[in-house]
Amino acid sequence: MDLTIIGTGNMARGIGKRALAGGHGLTLVAKDDQHAEDAKGAFDGSAQTVVGGPVEGDVVVLAVYYPDARAAVEQHADELDGKVVVDVTNPVNDSFDGLVVPPDSSATRELAELAPGARFVKAFNTTFARTLESGEVAGQPLDVLIAGDDEDAKQAVATLARDGGLNPIDSGPLSRARELEAAGLLHMTLQNQLGTGFASALKIVA
Repeated sequence: MDLTIIGTGNMARGIGKRALAGGHGLTLVAKDDQHAEDAKGAFDGSAQTVVGGPVEGDVVVLAVYYPDARAAVEQHADELDGKVVVDVTNPVNDSFDGLVVPPDSSATRELAELAPGARFVKAFNTTFARTLESGEVAGQPLDVLIAGDDEDAKQAVATLARDGGLNPIDSGPLSRARELEAAGLLHMTLQNQLGTGFASALKIVA
């Protein structure tokens, strides 16, 4: 499938490398020419870059901070109509001790309201960019927890993860995005205590 990632930062590069490893096409949407050139160099020319848009592809990943994700969805709402849109954000506050979205909602739900024609899925928010580079921690493939109301959209994201060597786990409907964001926040806050430098992973063992 063809993947478009809005953003060129560490998460964009981590997810992009998993997509390329899985044999998928990759385009990154950069905010300016310098970011586009930097991203192109990070992928050794194997990814296309565009500045500002348009947003095309089968699956669109929002790999930017939550406020920037809101701006991107508002800007490209018409282009996102009918597309699978993956929200990887953790909507944390400035002190990193809470979420900024309403207690009965999630970043993904808030974004979906801005582009009601898009098929939103929560995924990759519990994985760190450093671990996505290799797709594993301690020899174990990363778990990608996926939540959404559209089963075909979730399957597309699961395929993307699986093809990149990751382990997709269906975590239920879009309402579960709130819990996934809380898990992402918890994982972030444990980094100083664990001393892992954002190189740890949440793993479900059965």
